[in-house]
Amino acid sequence: MRDVLVVDDDFMVAEIHRRFVDRVAGFRAVGVAHTGAAALTATRELRPQLLLLDVYLPDMTGLDVLQRLRAGGDRVDVIMITAARELDTVRGALDGGAADYLIKPFEFPQLESKLEAYSSRADALQSAHGVDQHLVDTLFGGPSAAPAKVLPKGLGAETGELVLAAVRDAGEVSAAECADLVGISRVSARRYLEHYLSVGALELRLQYGVGRPERRYRVAG
Repeated sequence: MRDVLVVDDDFMVAEIHRRFVDRVAGFRAVGVAHTGAAALTATRELRPQLLLLDVYLPDMTGLDVLQRLRAGGDRVDVIMITAARELDTVRGALDGGAADYLIKPFEFPQLESKLEAYSSRADALQSAHGVDQHLVDTLFGGPSAAPAKVLPKGLGAETGELVLAAVRDAGEVSAAECADLVGISRVSARRYLEHYLSVGALELRLQYGVGRPERRYRVAG
C-alpha cells in the first residue's frame, strides 16, 4: 500500500482528490494539506511515499515545497497536480525531480492512469536485481517503454490497439462513438481513451453545445 499526501489550497478540490486516491487499488490518502508549510510538516510527520502537489498555494508555490524537500534530503515522490501550464513551471517540476505532472481539470481515470503508471515504475525499480535497457526504458520512458502500450490493470493491449485504430481511422471520436466502433461499453471506451490521453498518445478537444461539453479524442500531433 502506497501512502499519499494530497496538497491543494482548495478544500473541496483536495477532498475530491483524496477520494480519487482511495479509489485506486494499492493507494491510500493518509493526509491533506492546504498550505506549503502544512505540506512540509505533514511530509515529515506522515512519511508518505507520494505527494499530489498543487503549484498555487497561499504561502509558497508547490515548486518551493519541492525545492525545500529536496534541499532537506527528502526524496519523497511527487506528482504535480495543477492548473499551471507555463513552460517554466513544468521545467521547474522536472528540475525538482517530480515523477509526473497532471493538468487540472481532470477526471478520475486520468489520475488513476498516472498513479498506476507511477506504481509500475516503482515496482520495476524495487524488484530489479540489475540494470538492463528494458528497465531503463521503463523508468525513463524510452522506446521499449512504449507508453501507449503500458496499460493500467483491467485494460487489455489488444482492445487498446483497437481503440487507437478506431481513433486514427475516424480522425476524432467521442467515447460513445469509440464504443460503437470497437464493440465495447462506453465506460470501457472512456477508460481506454482517458488512459491514452494521460500518456500523450491522444489529445482532447471539448465540443461545446447544450449542457456539458462533449469530450472528443484524436491522435496527438
